[in-house]
Amino acid sequence: MSDFGVPEPANLSDLSGATPIAETSVRLALPAEAGEIGEIQVAAWRASYAGLLPADVLADLNPAQFAAQWRAALLAPGEARNRVLVALADRTLVGFAAVTPSDDPDADQQRDALVAELAVSPEATRAGHGSRLLNAVVDTARADGFSRVTAWVNSTDDVLRAFYTEAGWAPDGAHRELDLYGDESVRIKQIRLHTDPGTE
Repeated sequence: MSDFGVPEPANLSDLSGATPIAETSVRLALPAEAGEIGEIQVAAWRASYAGLLPADVLADLNPAQFAAQWRAALLAPGEARNRVLVALADRTLVGFAAVTPSDDPDADQQRDALVAELAVSPEATRAGHGSRLLNAVVDTARADGFSRVTAWVNSTDDVLRAFYTEAGWAPDGAHRELDLYGDESVRIKQIRLHTDPGTE
């Protein structure tokens, strides 16, 4: 049986020598998908911030709270160039990305876009979904008239930094420290990467 209850031909795997690969796509998110986006964000944060944040803080992350924020953003995006994209494997949402005009102090909001979030479900990594999302982000930024796209990456996250640099992104020299609790008890250093989306 497939994931959707549709029986598969018994000899499909035998003919190809492998399990059929799910169709993949990226498109704009729908407000009804906010719950799935919240679940993916919490799962991704728990994976990427393990060792940086206390375990009890990560355990307390509430997907419903994230979902409510995403639902509000999708229903009333404000700026027309605020975009949320989702990656699908067949009909299953496996990742998402949010791109917006950059609010960095040195940014030109007409020219500079920011990848505010890019996350793939931990169970769906290494399947190309992140790369498809990143390509779609750059294409969307280009279509929206941006001439630069930026993203902040934790300085210790070598895997995420490599993901961006292998896609042609590079550090632009900017860095910052996040004071997560406002009391300087947990500070996270980040560097900014950027790319030129080019022209159509």
